Amino acid sequence: MISQADRDLLLSHVRDIPDWPQPGVTFKDITPLLRDPAGFATTVRLLSEAAVGHDVTSVVGIEARGFILGAPVAYHLDAGFVPVRKEGKLPAETSSASYALEYGQATIEVHRDAFMPGERVLIIDDVLATGGTVRATVDLVRAAGAEVVAVSVLMELGFLRGREKLADVPVSALLSL
Repeated sequence: MISQADRDLLLSHVRDIPDWPQPGVTFKDITPLLRDPAGFATTVRLLSEAAVGHDVTSVVGIEARGFILGAPVAYHLDAGFVPVRKEGKLPAETSSASYALEYGQATIEVHRDAFMPGERVLIIDDVLATGGTVRATVDLVRAAGAEVVAVSVLMELGFLRGREKLADVPVSALLSL
């Protein structure tokens, strides 16, 4: 459970950017949070707590802000880090999954050799919105024979009901907006 002081710290460093990347969408910008040493450290610590008791062997970061948050979480947990990227960005053989966004369609990929069967994976991202990106990531990890033990996000936009697509995996969000 996040303390009120931690919640206030995180919220004070998240700003809304209206009509980005397109009209009608309000983007949650976390760059002020990343710039603040206390805010960034608190975010990494709290996201890492989702792994307690799960014996995580790998942390997946979803492009792009999931990389920024996931890599230090992996370091903190003494686990490996695996990037899940937008289509066409990985150099070796990949597996892919397509999904709907709140404002379009996208495809993500992971290297086919990114996981060993039975690995225990924590998925990290900045925002859980409609759930499409995280759902696709869960499916990619499982298709590789690894186990998703938890999903941990900085923010959940509850009004978009993304958690409903993830009923088969534990999800924690530091902030629910």
